[in-house]
Amino acid sequence: MPDGLLERGGTARPPESRSVPLFYYLLKYVLLGPLLRLVFRPRIEGLEHVPPSGAAIVAGNHLSFSDHFLMPAVLKRRITFLAKAEYFTGPGLKGRLTAFFFHSAGQIPVDRSGKDAGQAAIREGLGVLSTGELLGIYPEGTRSHDGRLYKGKVGVAVMALKAGVPVIPCAMIGTFEAQPPGKVIPRIHPVVIRFGTPLDFSRYAGMENEKAILRAVTDEIMYSILSLSEQEYVDQYAAVAKAEEADRRAQDKRRFPKMPLS
Repeated sequence: MPDGLLERGGTARPPESRSVPLFYYLLKYVLLGPLLRLVFRPRIEGLEHVPPSGAAIVAGNHLSFSDHFLMPAVLKRRITFLAKAEYFTGPGLKGRLTAFFFHSAGQIPVDRSGKDAGQAAIREGLGVLSTGELLGIYPEGTRSHDGRLYKGKVGVAVMALKAGVPVIPCAMIGTFEAQPPGKVIPRIHPVVIRFGTPLDFSRYAGMENEKAILRAVTDEIMYSILSLSEQEYVDQYAAVAKAEEADRRAQDKRRFPKMPLS
């Protein structure tokens, strides 16, 4: 058991079992999993790097909505992702179906609004790791809007150091082309899911409050993902880049308004 999952006195906390919805197994082995493998025929590389048991973080790039389902479909172990709360609160039939799928898959909603959003995500993530499970994280914090890899947020480093668990880098390749943001129905496109050698940050134990250390750990994780995915890297947060792109589009619309057809 990783040192970070020990009580202060040195005694191991017993794993807190979390119930797994029955529909999770139906999705993985009967309904969605076989369909995803049939349609995308994902090529899996480096699966031996994912430990068969014990807590660990799988940190990957985030290119598509389908990432949430493809990775759990190919892993032998259950993996829990921290998903944005909007997936669980959408309006209408589509919103209810989306929420049902995410709840059934055992995913955890995280409210990303407000100043304490990051701390809430860290608490939830540490709770998953304390049970000895796999935790899936997208360090970019949101999907890439253009297929490039963006700067990682340090929450992944905080969790890795506090829990004392390894971080397994993962690259999703081809999912952006299969289902870019805004596309509801994915197209058939070759997909590769590539896992890298686990990263050990035990040398930084007890330093989770050092900003420079957190940045260095996060950058090492992002570099490992980049080496696997071979994406273009942007040293900027994805959310900032998205906001700037939206502003540019809004300005272009004001500058060049559509003329009514005569």
